[in-house]
Amino acid sequence: MVTARRYVLLDYDVQKQHLDHACLITPGLESPTISALQKPDWVAVRAMVLREETNNVMDQLWALGARGILVTDIHACRL
Repeated sequence: MVTARRYVLLDYDVQKQHLDHACLITPGLESPTISALQKPDWVAVRAMVLREETNNVMDQLWALGARGILVTDIHACRL
């Protein structure tokens, strides 16, 4: 429970040309989850981010061109 409170789940869409940079910003615990989108040049990314870094990470992603940035609380997890 304590670990879960330290992290949030961050989802966002980003153009493929910016994916490598976006993954440097949101590396997740082992690796972010990347999913294809209907638009061929965009992907969806999901990664765990330290709660205290959320606003900074969101600002960096927005500046990179990421859109649809969504933050979700994690109530429980096993790492």
